[in-house]
Amino acid sequence: MIGRMIICCLLFSLNTAAQEQDSVSTQESKPNLMERLHQVQQYLDTKAKAKVDPTYIEVPDKPWRVILRYKENAVDVDYSQSVDIPAYNEHADWNLNFEPPLASSIGFWVGYRGTGFSYSKSLTKNAGRYYSISSTGAKYGFNFRLRRFNTKDARFSSTDRNLETGVESEFDSAVIMPSPVWIRSVYINGYYVFNGRRYSQAAAYNQSVIQRHSAGSFLLGATWYQSSFDYSDYTNAAYMIIGHGIHRIKVHQANLGIGYGYNWVPLRGLVVNVMAMPTISVYNRVKAYKYETNYDLSAEQPVDDFGNWNPETRRWANGKTHKPLLMHDNSNSQFDYWDIEPEVNYSMLRLNLDLRLGIAYNWSNYFISTQAQYNNFHYKSDNCKVNIYDAYARLAFGVRL
Repeated sequence: MIGRMIICCLLFSLNTAAQEQDSVSTQESKPNLMERLHQVQQYLDTKAKAKVDPTYIEVPDKPWRVILRYKENAVDVDYSQSVDIPAYNEHADWNLNFEPPLASSIGFWVGYRGTGFSYSKSLTKNAGRYYSISSTGAKYGFNFRLRRFNTKDARFSSTDRNLETGVESEFDSAVIMPSPVWIRSVYINGYYVFNGRRYSQAAAYNQSVIQRHSAGSFLLGATWYQSSFDYSDYTNAAYMIIGHGIHRIKVHQANLGIGYGYNWVPLRGLVVNVMAMPTISVYNRVKAYKYETNYDLSAEQPVDDFGNWNPETRRWANGKTHKPLLMHDNSNSQFDYWDIEPEVNYSMLRLNLDLRLGIAYNWSNYFISTQAQYNNFHYKSDNCKVNIYDAYARLAFGVRL
């Protein structure tokens, strides 16, 4: 009896020891969180290096980057109209130009390989708000930009032609708009690199890789662009009237293009990139919002002929629907305006342009770079035409970790 008890105790002890050993072995073989993260990083690094030709493109062993950036963004907007002025028997082509201050900002970018996030603080007052996001890979790139600003500073110019004599006169002067003009633009761009194994946009623009030898590539690009131009406050009525009632314009535009980029490597660590991509709009929708008013551009008439304005019938006392603008007094409270059906136009084959320049120098785990980009968008609706020129320049210093 005692022998059986001893044997049972021995078997129990051996079984417990075996379970403990299995538990220890399982814990030792199971990787911890840091090991798992290291395995994932190794997998991503191997995948990134397999996508490129190491003779031309080097994928740094240190994948993390911290970059300090200083940026200046410039926008120039031209708004043009043509109108007949019966009061003077003239035809006028006029233009309003808006050029807000340079939007200077300083910030940082933190990311892994070609993906990351950024934050910047504006250094310029009254320059509006500007946001941007970008991401790059061996064969693709993505950019998003949002700019919104308002300004009262403008430049007004016109060329007036007398319809009887043919004599032309010109006018050009800085003006202060009675109320601010709001301008907003959204730019989304994506591109595909055909020779992604030997050519990299990222080498010049975010330094996730290093270009070792000169190479170029054709690129296929797609762009979505939308913007609005708004000066709908009633105090800007004079500009609305000579602009055929238009007080706000919205445009939605989709573009496709084929361009070419080239990375020139004159010496180790230095790369100079030039890229040009003309695009053709495959979708171009312009929506013009309009006001109707109780004033027009007809010749001046005796005041007594009009009397008071009736906002219910939308007629003057003499039964007329419009009063000559030349007779409008800023103190006159009888000025009235109301919304009418907006006009929507579709057109194709608008030519836009995307130009980029990037220079970067790499040494050890550090790099310094500068980039510039220029975009031009234009759209037209009847007698109205708007051109927007958007450009930026950026200086950056970074370290790999």
